[in-house]
Amino acid sequence: MLRVGAYIIWRDLLLGMRRRHGVVTVVFFFIIVVSLFPLGVGPETQLLRTMAPGVVWVAALLSSMLSLEQLFSADLRDGTLEQMLLTPQPLSVMVLSKVFAHWIMSGLPLTLVAPLLGLQFGLGGSEILVLMLALLLGTPTLSLIGAIGAALTLNVRGGAVLISVLVLPLYVPVLILGAGAVDSHLGGMSYSAHFSFLGAMLMMSLTLAPWATAAALRIALD
Repeated sequence: MLRVGAYIIWRDLLLGMRRRHGVVTVVFFFIIVVSLFPLGVGPETQLLRTMAPGVVWVAALLSSMLSLEQLFSADLRDGTLEQMLLTPQPLSVMVLSKVFAHWIMSGLPLTLVAPLLGLQFGLGGSEILVLMLALLLGTPTLSLIGAIGAALTLNVRGGAVLISVLVLPLYVPVLILGAGAVDSHLGGMSYSAHFSFLGAMLMMSLTLAPWATAAALRIALD
């Protein structure tokens, strides 16, 4: 089972590197959206530092949604998804492997680029570290929740719009906690509670999201 999961991760990463435009689009969109705010607001350092957590998290949330529609659609077109349903291994394990590969190609690059963008808002080293840790905990949850929406809208006309309608309300707690951790640190307060809730949401998503996504895929292929 672990060997099958590792193979799916390797396969999806290999396909993602062959189609680099998907990864480049996500990162480029993230950089452009975040960079526009300092240009529009002006050079006032305190205002930029105050709005930085929310801007970065909203941009990361929107960027991670760009590639959700393609999470299962390519496998549906080439018949891979049907083969996954016929294998003796649990479908939820395969779904978890695909989500992990999706996060490596979307959430992880955003986390690595975030420190450079944080400098535009005048964030210090400790604020950037908290921002990175929050993204590291929150972006996998975004991918796991987004996978449920991608499965529910599989092979549906206008799936990209429907995914946004389905998953955006579920993204709100992650957005509030992720941005709130940096806000608390900027205000001199403890951010451990925010990280605890982000970690709890990640554990809950790891437990429930693969099962829910697998069930949605079976319904979509019936």
